[in-house]
Amino acid sequence: MDESNKVESGANPAELLALAVAVSHEAATLLSSRPSNFDIHQKSSAVDFATQMDHASEKLIVERLLAARPHDGIIGEEGAERESSSGITWVIDPLDGTVNYFYDLPGWNVSIAAKDSEGVVIGVVNAPSINSLWTAIRGGGAFKNGEPIRCTDPITLDRALIGTGFSYSVETRVGQAELVQSLIPRIRDLRRNGAAAVDLCQVATGALDGYFEKDLKEWDLAAGGLIAREAGALVTGRHGGAPGQEMVIAAGPALHAHLLTEIG
Repeated sequence: MDESNKVESGANPAELLALAVAVSHEAATLLSSRPSNFDIHQKSSAVDFATQMDHASEKLIVERLLAARPHDGIIGEEGAERESSSGITWVIDPLDGTVNYFYDLPGWNVSIAAKDSEGVVIGVVNAPSINSLWTAIRGGGAFKNGEPIRCTDPITLDRALIGTGFSYSVETRVGQAELVQSLIPRIRDLRRNGAAAVDLCQVATGALDGYFEKDLKEWDLAAGGLIAREAGALVTGRHGGAPGQEMVIAAGPALHAHLLTEIG
């Protein structure tokens, strides 16, 4: 076993992954009970419904994980928080791409990662609306629906299809629009898919050549970031350091260097 694949807590990464996959399927089934459409006059109730489903998904995930591993920690988008006494902490986005979910657009997903003091150990991104299950174990490669995947590399900036996302802050969006305006004449094209975890996984499969976004939280990045890295991509911040809320840049090594220059 690769040294980087070891978990200092003694937890078996394959068992952690199997648990996360099983729980992600349960949560995806719960979320898939969304009505096929909302009448325009029901939009406010639809927002409430999406919010309720987000919380219900997190509740289900936390209950299932702690039933199996009661000493683990939890970090959840919807507020679930628990200190770990086992050395393993789960990082959960119970409904990534909530706006897509609200409008019944594809790509919303369940994102579950587990980390130890060395970083993320396993990652699962389950996107049932596009029949996609991405998984990775640290040091063990990345997979989509059980098949190994690799990012695109090398590719030049002018031939690259790039994904991004936009902040909910109007002020931040102004700066993002300026960056896009500067970048778009020099790339193949730009996509905004609406779910950060899937964007990172699309880099892992080569469906996107690169991806950048500001304002990501740990739960947006944990699972998808590991999957992208295990598929050969670099996932960093604006200047090549650790990715974080200020910026995440993901791409194969050759393109990543160009994006650092353009975005950094």
